[in-house]
Amino acid sequence: MSRDQQTDWGDDVVETAVRSGFGAPAAPAQRNRKARWKDGRLVLGVLLVAVTALAGAKLLSSADDTTTIWAAKHELKAGTPLTDDDLTTVRVRFTSGDDSGRYLSADADLKGLVVGRTVGQGEFVPRDAAVPKSDQDRTEFPLSVASGRLPSDTAPGDVVDVWVVPKEEGQPARALWSSVRVLQIDSVKGVAGGSARRQVTIALASDDLPRIPAALTAISTGEPTLVRKDS
Repeated sequence: MSRDQQTDWGDDVVETAVRSGFGAPAAPAQRNRKARWKDGRLVLGVLLVAVTALAGAKLLSSADDTTTIWAAKHELKAGTPLTDDDLTTVRVRFTSGDDSGRYLSADADLKGLVVGRTVGQGEFVPRDAAVPKSDQDRTEFPLSVASGRLPSDTAPGDVVDVWVVPKEEGQPARALWSSVRVLQIDSVKGVAGGSARRQVTIALASDDLPRIPAALTAISTGEPTLVRKDS
């Protein structure tokens, strides 16, 4: 049982309750709580944070997936030496490595290179338009080639052998030039009969020039055919 006790502290009287038997009650027992890292919601939260971090890192890495190439500050005529005074760098994101390889990289060595064909203002400088100065000593020779007599993806810079196939049946094909470079290629309107043709300009070295008369004669009675080679 408990009883009331009065304690006299001068003028103040304080009433306290005293429990007979034992002193202060013991602290209630606490249950062991499950470690927080075992909480399913905590684990799920950690996973979500990790996934978000990985996605963010992937996004940042792809955001700078660009290639730096040269572009012309102004129109560059054929034969113009390539210097960084006439060029500016641009960052471009290409959909494939083949596309980026078609243009002159900004880290390419420009020493001794000239413009092989006119490059317009603001145009990305194609790799095939940047040629060694020695190539400028070559003679340009135009060919009208039926679309079925050259690879469909023939492009400037490709190295080809030039043959002529006589229109007369039973006549053998004849080689005109070997390992000449394509300088330019364009589509032209069809001719009689509706066959599409390509206007191809090739570069002839000085050693190739003596064969021009015979080549013109052969072409007048035959069809030029281009066989592409590994450059």
